[in-house]
Amino acid sequence: MKGCMILSNKLFALDIGTRSVVGIILTEMEDCFHVEDLLIIEHKERSMIDGQIHNIVSVAKVITDIKEQLEERHGKLERVSVAAAGRALKTENGSMAIDISNQALFSIEDINRLELAAVQQAQQKLLSSASTTDDYYYCVGYSVLHYELDGERIGSLIDQSGRTASAHVIATFLPRVVVESLLSALKRADLEMEALTLEPIAAINVLIPPSMRRLNVALVDIGAGTSDIALTDNNTVVAYGMVPIAGDEITEALSNEYLLDFPVAELAKRALTTGEFVTFNDILGFEQQIAASEVILKIKPSIEKLADSIGTEIKKLNNGKPPQAIMLVGGGSLTPQLTKELSMHLDLPENRVGIRGLDALASVSLGEAIPSSPALVTPIGIAIAAKRAPIHYMTVIVNERTIRLFELKEMTVGDALLAANIKAKQLYGKPGLGISITVNGNRLIIPGEHGKPSVILQNGQPASTKDPISNGDVLSLQPGKDGEDASVTLEKIIGDLSSLEVQLNGRLHTITPHVLVNGKQASLSQQIHDSDEIIYHPLTTVKDFLSQQEEVLYEPFEVFINDQKVVVDAYTPKIFIGEKQIDGNYKLSHGDCIHTVCPQPPTVNDLLQTIGEKHQSITKITFNGDPVTIIHTNASVLVNGQKVSLATKIRRHDELTITQLPQHAPVFSDVFKFIEYTLPSSASSYQLLCNGQMIGFNDTITDGDELAIIYTP
Repeated sequence: MKGCMILSNKLFALDIGTRSVVGIILTEMEDCFHVEDLLIIEHKERSMIDGQIHNIVSVAKVITDIKEQLEERHGKLERVSVAAAGRALKTENGSMAIDISNQALFSIEDINRLELAAVQQAQQKLLSSASTTDDYYYCVGYSVLHYELDGERIGSLIDQSGRTASAHVIATFLPRVVVESLLSALKRADLEMEALTLEPIAAINVLIPPSMRRLNVALVDIGAGTSDIALTDNNTVVAYGMVPIAGDEITEALSNEYLLDFPVAELAKRALTTGEFVTFNDILGFEQQIAASEVILKIKPSIEKLADSIGTEIKKLNNGKPPQAIMLVGGGSLTPQLTKELSMHLDLPENRVGIRGLDALASVSLGEAIPSSPALVTPIGIAIAAKRAPIHYMTVIVNERTIRLFELKEMTVGDALLAANIKAKQLYGKPGLGISITVNGNRLIIPGEHGKPSVILQNGQPASTKDPISNGDVLSLQPGKDGEDASVTLEKIIGDLSSLEVQLNGRLHTITPHVLVNGKQASLSQQIHDSDEIIYHPLTTVKDFLSQQEEVLYEPFEVFINDQKVVVDAYTPKIFIGEKQIDGNYKLSHGDCIHTVCPQPPTVNDLLQTIGEKHQSITKITFNGDPVTIIHTNASVLVNGQKVSLATKIRRHDELTITQLPQHAPVFSDVFKFIEYTLPSSASSYQLLCNGQMIGFNDTITDGDELAIIYTP
């Protein structure tokens, strides 16, 4: 954590780090800043951990020591501007999906509210983290990772329509306890906070001016315990992050490798960049002098680990891709070969990863006793940023409740809603309850009405979530209208099934649809409820209508012949409307006049002839000049298992069994089965003739033969 105070034309800056506190007196000139004085005091105990003050009393004592020593040289110091360390920032991913199937095209404000809901989801994830005890966070900022429409990534949701829309964001938060503990430590040191900035913002303000922020650049401040990261793109700061690994990782590697006390290892680490050899005494008192290149080779795994951690976090914050360039500041940036390892990890050219020292600060000069070191970039930047872009508290009223906001950026209506703990669901009315029913065995879901969005008023005027706010603004949220529960009548589900009047064979009939709800007859105006079961038969065709009549007027004439179903169209009823014959699929209209023609049931013989069954053979001859028809049966016929005559009437669904009989050609004697003939008693002898030729009683005859008997008296 870091800070700055105005004294006449001087600024007093404090850099409260993990290992030490840096105090700076910066003189503001007309067009530049001059670092007039600098004082560093190390913590006497582990009172700072990962940017958070764990021992307020101990940190306050160090701040007081710096304040008193600088007061001896520069006069009374009473007011101070402070900064929260980037390592205190918390970054979390969030997403939110909503149903858009029944709403108009997606608008910009719809997207803004969806993004805000995603940020709140990230905030809730942060609050539910097992390692987090604070109950409130300031949202520093967020960037959209991507949008999705119906589960597929899409560049923009504006004017899109579909089933579901979702936004995925990465949001950065500052715990409230960080600010409050900092204020408590300053109060114990009799210092009043003048202004506030964030450590990464401060470093960016002096190293990456707004004109450079259109570039995708990562700024990494590598301290002792943590490495703070900030990313710029599209003319703004888009993300912040932190990894809990920094310069101490390298110091500990040296300590373990060569059995060095931690302070000795720290000095050895710094010597790696200043000479060819490193000299130190291990814990056993032996002096060692080792080539710097050999030492670097031994600790290379730790250097690679540091580069890997920083590179991975940069890619996470930058939507999975490397930035265009990386700037390193802080004492840990001097770690040997770190720039090379980082460029390799991110697939960047080595000249795209660089260490920026005080020479990178335009319009800044140093006092004679002040060393030029990358470790001083951030504290000097804090002092300048606190002067140029101080962060203040803002007070707004949200739904008659006073809310204090931490001005880390241009604050918007959405930031105020987040601070007031307005839930995303409060931005929309609740959707109405849907109902689930079954229609003729098919499941049907009828959704409730979508809720209407709430109306946001800023000082009495309609506002959007992205509108900027000012100190003293009054915001109110008029709740959105809840959607109506699903409400539907039977008619809306199955359509207009009004009655029809038709004539059938001269008699008027009213056709009423057959509709059951939960097994009971229902009217079309009946209200449908959840879990209802609907069964209906529309009766809209001639076939449906005639099937409901008592007499059989349409059913096809079906019989079973030798166990095979046979439909005999010749004996199926015919349907007419006027003179036009129609089939059973004809859709009835109001006023139709129907008449049917129902053929008489066939006999066994009629039926067999109609279906082409050759159950008889016929031979036509003449006998003594008179025509005679000889009928020979080729098959036996049973109806429903009973032997019947060919004249027996056949009914629908009768079962016929036809069995073929042995075939015999007709003979002369067969004639007498079909005529009555007696040979005269006076005849003493006779002859059988076929076409004038002699023939015997059992000789075969054919169709057209002329038969005769002649006798002698």
